[in-house]
Amino acid sequence: MANERAVSFGIKTSQANTTYEDVLRVWREADGIPVFEHAWLWDHLVPLRGEVTGPALEAWTLLAALAAQTERLRLGVIVTSNRLRPPALLAKMAATVDRISNGRLVFGIGAGGSAVADPAGLALVRRELDAYGIPVVPTGQAIDALDEACEIAKRLWAEPEPFDFDGRSYQLEGAICEPKPVQRPRPPILIGAAGQRSLRVVARHADIWNCPTRGDVATFRDLSRVLDDHCAEIGRDPSDIARSVQLLVTTKASDAPVGQASLPQILDAARARDLLLEFIDAGVNHIVLAPVDADGDHPVRWLAEEIVEPVLARI
Repeated sequence: MANERAVSFGIKTSQANTTYEDVLRVWREADGIPVFEHAWLWDHLVPLRGEVTGPALEAWTLLAALAAQTERLRLGVIVTSNRLRPPALLAKMAATVDRISNGRLVFGIGAGGSAVADPAGLALVRRELDAYGIPVVPTGQAIDALDEACEIAKRLWAEPEPFDFDGRSYQLEGAICEPKPVQRPRPPILIGAAGQRSLRVVARHADIWNCPTRGDVATFRDLSRVLDDHCAEIGRDPSDIARSVQLLVTTKASDAPVGQASLPQILDAARARDLLLEFIDAGVNHIVLAPVDADGDHPVRWLAEEIVEPVLARI
């Protein structure tokens, strides 16, 4: 395999159309299965499919509760939308969750919804942001704001004295975060990004890059090379940044083809195993599995036995 870094596996649960009790059950199961090292939530304030009136638990308050109910897993949100919360407040929330979890937080963040050109995509953005009175801004502006948000968070977690920040997107006076996170100098930062401009933000700030590939290994390879180039421009070793993907998986069989950008994103166990081996060969070393039918008795055990353990045996 081309990947020289240890591969880690995690789970992801969506909070749409479910309950706290169901999410907690899955996370507690994962906390007791050693092959899973991390667990993640999703960050939307309304369901993105189905009725907008369906339940959707807020990510960071839920993450704090799960931090208190688990012992081992590293945990975070893939990825927090930077559009939904002011960055200084988000950094304060993250420091609190790191305290609750005794230093297990991974700070996952992305630019969030913006004025994308695709009409269907823009409709989903507006479905959420309009409902909460959050402006829909151009994509470039959202990426610039993400860059500043990461800088603000890092400074709040590190600097002992209040500071001012005068950016294009955010202005702070006397910014301070106490107590600091448990992790020093800070929690790891995971950034989800796929565009040229946003990958520059990854190169500057991220410890983990999550690539939204839709199952396309060639796209991951191309974007990974772009990230390497951005790292070279600023003198950063690209191997310092772990490479992450997430896959939706189902316990049911599927006949859809693998490796096409237009394919359905939900994979059965056999297809997931084959695709993960391709991703690992391409350099992926951080893998997140999201079971779409997690209402069975032991969905995480099924993931471990049918996907993770067979893949680990072949790398």
